[in-house]
Amino acid sequence: MAASASAADLQIEVTHEVSCNRKTTNGDTVKMHYRGTLADTGKQFDASYDRGTPLSFKLGAGRVIKGWDQGLLDMCVGEKRTLTIPPELGYGNRGVGPIPAGSTLVFETELVEIDGVPKDEL
Repeated sequence: MAASASAADLQIEVTHEVSCNRKTTNGDTVKMHYRGTLADTGKQFDASYDRGTPLSFKLGAGRVIKGWDQGLLDMCVGEKRTLTIPPELGYGNRGVGPIPAGSTLVFETELVEIDGVPKDEL
């Protein structure tokens, strides 16, 4: 049983740490740059960097996969994290586009902005 419990764990690695006064919380509209790859092959399936435009969404509102809603909390603008997201917190047992069912996902993420928060409050 322990193996299946640990398989569902979200792994968060801070790759570029930033100090700030205002961190992300549920309900914030954030802008994120990201690169998504499949954990088993390393194949990239999506990247906002390639489009030159960050993804904007409301954190904690279920508009993105659970691994993002959980893994992007308490971030500072400019901070970078690598999230390793098990299928249970990703797309589960359904395939989505180039992502096969049951995939563990790896996202390199960068918080670009928290909408409505002036730079001097960060």
